Amino acid sequence: MAPKPQPGSTKPRAESLQPVWSRPVQFVKGIGPKRAQVLHELGIETAADLLLNLPRRYLDRSNIARIGALLEGQTVTVVGKVAMTGVIKGGKSRLEVTLTDGTGELSLLWFAGWRFLQETLKKGVILAASGTVTYFHGYQILHPELEILEDWDADDLTHTGRVIPVYPSGEVWRAARLDSRGLRRVIKPLIDGAETSIIDYLPQAVRDSHAQPSLPWSISHAHFPETAADAEQARVRLAFDEFFFLELTLARRRAAIDRLQDGRACATAGTWARQIVDSLPWKLTKAQRRVIGEITADLRSDRPMRRLLQGDVGSGKTVVAALAMVQWAEAGAQTALLVPTEILAEQHHHTLTRLLAPCGITPVLLTGSISSQERKTRQKLIASGEARVIIGTHALLSEGVDFHDLGMVVIDEQHRFGVAQRQKLVDKGRRPDLLIMTATPIPRTLALTFYGDLDVSVLDEKPPQLGRVRTAWRGEDAREKIYDYIQEAGSRGDLTYIVYPLVELSEKSDLRAATDGYEALCQRFPQRRVGLVHGRVKSVDRLATMERFYHGDLDILVSTTVIEVGVDAPAARLMVIENAERFGLSQLHQLRGRIGRGPGESICVLMLGSEPSVIARERLEVMCRTNDGFEIAETDLRLRGPGEFLGTRQHGLPEFQIAELIRDAILVEPARKAAWEILQSDPQLTAPDHQLLCEEWERRFTARTELLEAG
Repeated sequence: MAPKPQPGSTKPRAESLQPVWSRPVQFVKGIGPKRAQVLHELGIETAADLLLNLPRRYLDRSNIARIGALLEGQTVTVVGKVAMTGVIKGGKSRLEVTLTDGTGELSLLWFAGWRFLQETLKKGVILAASGTVTYFHGYQILHPELEILEDWDADDLTHTGRVIPVYPSGEVWRAARLDSRGLRRVIKPLIDGAETSIIDYLPQAVRDSHAQPSLPWSISHAHFPETAADAEQARVRLAFDEFFFLELTLARRRAAIDRLQDGRACATAGTWARQIVDSLPWKLTKAQRRVIGEITADLRSDRPMRRLLQGDVGSGKTVVAALAMVQWAEAGAQTALLVPTEILAEQHHHTLTRLLAPCGITPVLLTGSISSQERKTRQKLIASGEARVIIGTHALLSEGVDFHDLGMVVIDEQHRFGVAQRQKLVDKGRRPDLLIMTATPIPRTLALTFYGDLDVSVLDEKPPQLGRVRTAWRGEDAREKIYDYIQEAGSRGDLTYIVYPLVELSEKSDLRAATDGYEALCQRFPQRRVGLVHGRVKSVDRLATMERFYHGDLDILVSTTVIEVGVDAPAARLMVIENAERFGLSQLHQLRGRIGRGPGESICVLMLGSEPSVIARERLEVMCRTNDGFEIAETDLRLRGPGEFLGTRQHGLPEFQIAELIRDAILVEPARKAAWEILQSDPQLTAPDHQLLCEEWERRFTARTELLEAG
């Protein structure tokens, strides 16, 4: 395990250079112990945390509408004083509040959820109300969005130059009387002294080279800007900081690994790797040869390899991984391949058994479902070193699984594992090489952000033996035509996948279940051999069915998404995905990757079970337009956001509070460049002008030691 790099000076600092910034939130004027306890539950420990809790929007007085000039259908924000309030009884009771701004009166109406408001919206309270204007015996807004204002920011309702911050709020905030009004009262005094009480931790050279304003100015204008442009400029500076400190952390982690120089070179002539290449029925692509060269150079260095291998479906990652693994096997050491599911482990075992056969290597499979006796037998093979290549699920991480000499760790579908899990396997060896694989093409911005400490290899070319895949989406009225095509495909010897989103039909779902679909298809195609696989089928039976399909002993394979990463049957040229509108874009692309594994044209039909939503329709259109995994990944990232796209919580990395990866993508590379340049000149951040920087890094990341300890 890499020792945690010592941040900053080796001499402990008795107190912060930023006394206001690092002040415990309890001692901020207006907070106190009770409110501090609420804030702690929300992750706010210091004044800095409070000041970095930015407004979610602003009320710009220059855009406030006058009640006397309202028109029906307008979406507006008005500011006024409550003149009257009351509950109107009837078939459906409602709360009505009359708002006036001196130019007219406006009714605000609530038909639900108004009891809490009834206690708050008293006569004389000053409100900002937003919504769409309707007309019924006068102008009104139904269920408006509200902000309660206070005297200091409402003393002149005609004033046009002030921008009022509106903060994120919920029941917890309101219970502590820290809604927008309460937060403004607390934050305003802190902001007023920002120029003298807060010192910028970013060195002046970094700010100048990346045209970023000072920290005091940014904090002040993020909360109380004079214009919307000021607010955005301040937000961008604080978003830059989030990227910068994350990249600084990744750079320090990588530097700590490189500094140790305690890896070992893989001493092999590459004879076994050449045997595998010679046995392949096709030639490696230029991309595969390039990536294998990059990995081999890492293996022969005494610097531990830390590399991300990404490539689209069908780009040949497994072959590349096998050629890396066999080099350590030839050198007499072991390689462990960690995968997230038993089905994927079984399929990798099946594939690698074929690939490694020319070298006389039989991979050992270790999963949670094998019997206790068989598990002990396989653990002995691993402990003795007789097992050179080991494939397994989380079972590899458990106590009792000891390696004789672990030379390399390969992790597939990295986003399914956390940093701590990855480290647990790495720690079973002596600084083993690490190769991380993903079948999800990762947009450059994401790769830099979440894998910034890794070298990256990209398989950007597909083997020439792979055919073209055409995709179309169809409704239920096309089902019989599709069944006719399945019948014709079988006559030509083409195999067909039919994929369902569920195993069994549930009363709560109208989706077609795999088991019901299987029975219906057996009746519809009595002359065809139909198989069924899903997660509840026993492992032995599932593998046997997939093997029969691979060899052409089945014509149609009915399945759930267990085949998403699965059987590479060259004769499979047709796939029908039922209820395609319910699948994610990345999942649809992975499923489609099961066909087109042989020459000729393949067809993927996306069957709709219901009218697709706007987002679902966009997913389907992208699938039909392109087979480019990187274009699909960019769209998927935009539709889902980075957290869901990549499972970023699994990384152990903090979630961004201010930065938005898509919106602020342009900031990632400059922040990374600045962080790595600083670390190159001052690896331990001990220089005098880096003391504040180190202190802020500690404030943000001290609790996340796994980020530095992960090797």
